[in-house]
Amino acid sequence: MPEAQTQIPVTVLTGYLGSGKTTLLNRILSEDHGKRYAVIVNEFGEIGIDNDLIVESDEEIYEMNNGCICCTVRGDLIRTVEGLMRRPGRFDAILVETTGLADPAPVAQTFFMDDDVRSKTKLDAVVALVDAKHLPLRLKDSKEAEDQIAFADVVVLNKTDLVSEEELRDVEAAVRAINPAAKIHKTERSGVPLAEVLDRGAFDLARAIDNDPHFLDAHDHDHDHVCGPDCDHDHHHHHDHDHHHHGEASPIHDVSVQSISLRGGEMDPKKFFPWLEKTTQMDGPNILRLKGIIALKDDPDRYVVQGVHMILEGDHQRAWKDGEAHESRLVFIGRDLDTERLKRTFEACQAA
Repeated sequence: MPEAQTQIPVTVLTGYLGSGKTTLLNRILSEDHGKRYAVIVNEFGEIGIDNDLIVESDEEIYEMNNGCICCTVRGDLIRTVEGLMRRPGRFDAILVETTGLADPAPVAQTFFMDDDVRSKTKLDAVVALVDAKHLPLRLKDSKEAEDQIAFADVVVLNKTDLVSEEELRDVEAAVRAINPAAKIHKTERSGVPLAEVLDRGAFDLARAIDNDPHFLDAHDHDHDHVCGPDCDHDHHHHHDHDHHHHGEASPIHDVSVQSISLRGGEMDPKKFFPWLEKTTQMDGPNILRLKGIIALKDDPDRYVVQGVHMILEGDHQRAWKDGEAHESRLVFIGRDLDTERLKRTFEACQAA
């Protein structure tokens, strides 16, 4: 009997060499966490797997004694994932490590675009590891470091033991300026609880919003958050500007990434969808991420949309609740975006 295929969550892990990715991957491959993860890496050599932990291996795949497996990207990510899917032993999640320099977008897009891969897997979250000590330098000499942060759902600010409290505050402010919406975890030796990195549901639109009611409040992300003991929100820090903070000055560098928050009323679907399509085609290379909750005229359900560069995905999520304001909100995170044009054309899509 063919079982109903459940989609396996995929986490994309990004971050420069030296940010702590290897340490994190080794924890997944060796710790007794009771889950079975498949870890896809660029090079085995970089990870240096402890031979005592390997139960069996063929050319391509190493099976670990904690039930996880590790394999390397052979030529093509899609083929590697398909190879994993043919394994008789099931696993709970897949983690894909990108090379230190890589832009995570193409990896994320693979899981958005390829129908075969999409039927079996679903993109869960993009996690960026950041070296607290070296980030200021990285941001000065590399656009990729900024992109990795801008693109992430979760930022693990690692090696905090190597910087002073003041330096850490500056680095955190720099991360926030690039990506006001990411969840930040401050760690030493990649010691983040795996549950904070894996199975976040950040790309599952309905779940992303249920998990985080402030999904779109990039600017007032830290007002009235319910905070746990390891809360990463600074309560003395309020953004009051509504529409654009154009790369808010961080103490470390000038941010070229901006987040633009658009608000409007009910949208005319005949105007809104063509506008969104045209905007993403035109500005796609500069749009890193896009997220929105849209009120469509004469539609009882909230419409939720998100995108990576030019690839869009949207779905009806749930009915508007009684008394809930039917307002449309859309957030773009990207570079060189024409805020005024976006605002004007978005507002022009409102229903009469």
